[in-house]
Amino acid sequence: MKKVNYWRIIQKYMPTDSLAYSLYVPHVVQVAARAIRIGEKLGMSKNQLQFIEEAAMLHDIGVVKVDAKDIGCIGSLPYMRHMTEGRKILEKEGLPEHARVCETHTGTGITKKMVKDENIPLPEKDYIAESIEDEILSYCDLFYSKDPSRLWKEYTVKEIRELRKKYGEEDVKRFNDWVEKFEG
Repeated sequence: MKKVNYWRIIQKYMPTDSLAYSLYVPHVVQVAARAIRIGEKLGMSKNQLQFIEEAAMLHDIGVVKVDAKDIGCIGSLPYMRHMTEGRKILEKEGLPEHARVCETHTGTGITKKMVKDENIPLPEKDYIAESIEDEILSYCDLFYSKDPSRLWKEYTVKEIRELRKKYGEEDVKRFNDWVEKFEG
């Protein structure tokens, strides 16, 4: 498996002297470190671990297209579109598997029904982790924020459970299943 130079891609889309970059990098590094630890614990192959590292470092690249000034993103799209925009960016970079992670990494997943019923500003389809690597990255992303006030503070499992309650019982159950699968 050929290594992806994720720094080149990140710096191609995000100026290194920007607020967005200064918040993006710590976030993705924390997600990557946790995901790699879990992958190693599960006995994943060298190629799987490499993919996890690369995908973790690129999973939020779509933020460059969204309007989230509090984290230095000066695009025009709603924040949730960072998922689909990230997919487009990484597909353009020739990374379809990494692109899939961009589109499916949010929370424990977003269903087509949720998009429609909750008016989530995304095309109507399912955004659900498809592989064990996708699940690990979605799980790890829940522990870290790009919010400047929380950048270096990891959420606890208990805090995440509380935060996920607003998305319903099934969401909390999926998270609890991941806790057992990845931490148990």
